[in-house]
This record gives sequence, structure tokens and C-alpha cells, in this order.
Amino acid sequence: MIFDTLAHIDNYKGVHEGVFKGLLLLRDTDFSILEDKRYELDGEDYFFITSYETQEVNDTPEAHQKYIDIQCLISGTERMNVGALEEMTDEVTERRGADIRFYHGPTDSVTLVPGKFAVLFPGDAHAPNIAVGKPALCRKVVVKVKV
Repeated sequence: MIFDTLAHIDNYKGVHEGVFKGLLLLRDTDFSILEDKRYELDGEDYFFITSYETQEVNDTPEAHQKYIDIQCLISGTERMNVGALEEMTDEVTERRGADIRFYHGPTDSVTLVPGKFAVLFPGDAHAPNIAVGKPALCRKVVVKVKV
């Protein structure tokens, strides 16, 4: 997992070409003028914008095998619990045909605000959309980079 601010994206040029392109997209795009939906990028990469209310608890971290997630808030504040996939204690469910599985296991927290991002690789379990204090509205962009 990478957790940083958009001001530091040049530090990640050599990590993964698709990840760096996704970070440039986050830094250089005015998402406030785009509607909530899925947008196609090069190849199988894409991003989507979503608006939601944070929840008090998310105790089922998710993980993906085929895509790297880059998550960045456009507005609001949310807590995200993250942990190593190999430390998850059991698989709760899998969505057939979708690149997502849910788990139980130990996690630590980070707080997302506009300008900060999290890059979540296939080995990173993550439970997003958790309220900081009381539930509140958030708007987020998630870039999906094919592994």
C-alpha cells in the first residue's frame, strides 16, 4: 500500500506505469465537473466517481486480484482500514464475476481527505467508507489499474 499526498506523486514514477498514469489523472483532472459514473481509460484501466455516506463500521476488508485500486476523495473525510491479505483470517464472500473478495482480519487505519490518496495492490485488504466521527457525505474517485 502507498498512502501519500498528490504533491508527492513524482516519487512514484518507477513503481508501476499504470499507477503513475492514474496518479497524474488524479492530480490533473477537475473531477468537480464530472458526473458520478464509470469512465474508460487506456486498455482495461478505468476510473469511476461515486458519492456516498460513510458508515460507522466496515468490518469486512475487500481485496482484488486483477486490479490495483487508487482511491482519492474529491470531498469529505473517511477512514479506511487496511491490512495484509495474508493476515486475513477467513474469506467471508466472493462476488461471482467481479474482482472482489471480502475477508475478516486485523487492520490499521488511515484517514483520506481531498489531496491524499491510497494505492492498494492485490496483497492489500482494505475496508473503505468508514465515518470519522459521525456518518457524512463523501465523493471519491477510484482508478482501477489492470495488474
